[in-house]
This record gives sequence, structure tokens and C-alpha cells, in this order.
Amino acid sequence: MAFRGPKVWLWRWRHNPLKRRADTVEAWVVLGAWLVTVVAGVLAGLAATQSVEHGLARERAEWQRVEARLTAKAPGKATADTAASGDQVWGNVRWTAPDGSSHTGQVRVAPGSAAGSTVPIWSDPQGHLVTKPATASQARLRATLIGVLVGISAAAVPFVGGRVLCGRLERRRMDLWDTEWSRFGPLWGRKTR
Repeated sequence: MAFRGPKVWLWRWRHNPLKRRADTVEAWVVLGAWLVTVVAGVLAGLAATQSVEHGLARERAEWQRVEARLTAKAPGKATADTAASGDQVWGNVRWTAPDGSSHTGQVRVAPGSAAGSTVPIWSDPQGHLVTKPATASQARLRATLIGVLVGISAAAVPFVGGRVLCGRLERRRMDLWDTEWSRFGPLWGRKTR
């Protein structure tokens, strides 16, 4: 097992007579890439979270619960098993939008529901069918998850860019070492008397 000394913090920034200009450039690239990665990830994540929360809050404010009436008997038979299992079928309904216009559409209803029975639906201000809006806690969870995913995705771009640039600097440094070794390597094989 090899012995390793204590880890030296900020080793890229310490003075070293063997340190080349390429090492200094790489140190700045690494620092810049990490800073941009953190800032881009945090800002993009916060912006996405606020945008999603705002959109879901607007939906909660604008979308309304409306009572719709079945225009025809729903297919299937109503039994105790279907009621307990929560099985639903598509049924045609008619409702009145907030502006007074009449609309029709299909929604999920209990099998065998009678024509004319009321069904709760959600409608936007234009009278279009929409899903039930997210509650405040559901909206926070969705916004947080989307914000985290967007933040990670945005942070990946500068991180990968920094890694690619460091890889190119490493390859350039190795090429320079090969060039110098090809100049000085043959001198090591000579015998001196």
C-alpha cells in the first residue's frame, strides 16, 4: 500500500517552480467552470420553480368546478364491485361555461350512470374541459421536482464544457511533454566517462 501524505488544499494555486502556464490556465478553467455550474444550476432551478408555482397557482384561481349532466346513459352496469373498485367508463356530458355558452365533451363516469345525472367536472374560463388543478402542496412538490431537474440539467452544460476544456488542456500538456522528452530523452542513454 502506497503512503500518501496529507491532502493539500488549493494545490492548484500554490507556488511551485515546476508549475507551467498551462497549469495556471487549467486552475482558472476549473474554478470558472465550478462557479458557472453552481450559479447556472441554482438560477435555472429557482426560475423554473417559480414559473411552475405561478402557473399552477393561476390554474387554481381560474379553473372552476362545474356540474355537468350526462346526455345519455353511460355504458356498463352499476354493481357493487364496480363501485368499490372505482372502475369508470367514458360518458358524454353537457355543461354551461362561466360565459354562459353550452359545451359538450366526454368524461370518466361510473358505469351505468343514468342520463341527466350530474357529474362534477373542471372547466377553464373559456369552458374547455381541464383536469382538477393541483393543490398548493401538490404544486409545491411539482415545482420543486421540476426546479431540481432543470437546475441539474442547466448545471450539466458548464460542467461538461469545463471537463472537455480541461481534457484538451491535458492533451496539449502531454503533447508538450512528449516534445520535450523527445529532445532530452536520448541524452539520458549516453554514458559519460
